[in-house]
Amino acid sequence: MTIILYDIPSPLPEKAWSPNVWKIRYCLNYRKIPYHTEWVEYPDIMPLSERLGVKPTRKNRDGSDCYTLPAIHDTSTGTSLSESLLIAEYLDKAYPDTPRILPYDTIALQAAFAETWNNERRKFAGFSIPPTLEMLNSASKAFYRRAREMDFGMTMEELVPQDEDIVRRWVETKEVFGKFDEWYAKMDGPDGKARFLMGDVLSFGDLVVAASLKWLKTIWGEESEKWQELLTWHGGRWKALLKELKGYETVI
Repeated sequence: MTIILYDIPSPLPEKAWSPNVWKIRYCLNYRKIPYHTEWVEYPDIMPLSERLGVKPTRKNRDGSDCYTLPAIHDTSTGTSLSESLLIAEYLDKAYPDTPRILPYDTIALQAAFAETWNNERRKFAGFSIPPTLEMLNSASKAFYRRAREMDFGMTMEELVPQDEDIVRRWVETKEVFGKFDEWYAKMDGPDGKARFLMGDVLSFGDLVVAASLKWLKTIWGEESEKWQELLTWHGGRWKALLKELKGYETVI
């Protein structure tokens, strides 16, 4: 028996890139829960969700249902569901003998942290959404463009920062990470920076941040100027976080 993790492919050798799906891949690898990935292009997410009986994640701006990944199907229980936090909660309950990713009595705080991150990362969408479009397989590009243009209320080309706006937006990007560095810093001790948001305990909040870091590394390129600069921010905290999770990056 195993879990099927549904993800969106790219042409890259690793295929994986989606920050939302990376949260659950990290989670499954960390907990050593058997799973394998099945790849789904954007136009096929809704038919897949309907076949699995998975509910829409939210409504689009035009009022239509929005189906998203990650989604899982647990062949041992017959359970299918989507949305990363709900999946993490399910795994904690269904697999209690593996390390929890939502420590007891912290679920509300973890959810608030994740929602805040998701809202804040929109501030660097100009540096993340257009390069993601360029990286997708042709089968998904038109869908992704249409969905993101609806979401942001502007064309993909308008989303890209131009001229002096590039510097301002990049400063805003660093400020976003700075806000979350302040959260992490509250757990720092006299011996140095905390490993995780909860000190030495890995939790869902760490996976939220690490998944976006993994995404940015993928779309910008490991040797890019942007990525190399980000690794130096806030005393190298984000570089250290990814290093902590390096052992859980296998795409199965």
